[in-house]
Amino acid sequence: MSLSLITRSRALAPRLRQRWRELTAAGESGMSTAEYAVGTLAACTFAAVLIAVVKSGTVSAALTKLVTSALAIGS
Repeated sequence: MSLSLITRSRALAPRLRQRWRELTAAGESGMSTAEYAVGTLAACTFAAVLIAVVKSGTVSAALTKLVTSALAIGS
């Protein structure tokens, strides 16, 4: 290595260390929006699947039977 390259590298090292500290201190602050978007999409997908299951004939009949029997016990 030439002397000028070593000198420039040594001069650059403190700035690189400072920049590294800044980047590691910031963490993943930019990820929150993406995480919320993925979470919202997952919740909506789960809700759609749940609605489809509850509207199916078998589940609907089972829920109706359960509510009917619960109301019959109370009276």
